[in-house]
Amino acid sequence: MRLNQIAPESGGAGGNADLSVDQDKLGAIGSAAHALHGRLAKDGNHARANTTEAATGMSSNGFLTGSAMSTVQETWSSQLNTLLDACANISNHLDYSAASHAKEEEDVRAAMAASRIDEYFK
Repeated sequence: MRLNQIAPESGGAGGNADLSVDQDKLGAIGSAAHALHGRLAKDGNHARANTTEAATGMSSNGFLTGSAMSTVQETWSSQLNTLLDACANISNHLDYSAASHAKEEEDVRAAMAASRIDEYFK
């Protein structure tokens, strides 16, 4: 009996795949997230004072648009804070990942060097 099958592809399980971390790329992405956070914190609140003032003025004069503007401002503020938190998390986690990976690499190098020394004592 013969089963029809597809030949295994290269790069599958048991291949020569290796985990690699490019410190420069992690750093660049982390820096971009940090820069975006700074810009959003400044530019995202650009119209806050004017919008709040306009909403208050309209509401005090009986316009329903004032209440709607207040709702828009609150929603914008909430969404902006969520985005700021996400940018900060990305930046912080990439900084941590880069530092953690560098330490693990150093630990592996030290362990390998120690194992080579052990060979000479046997």
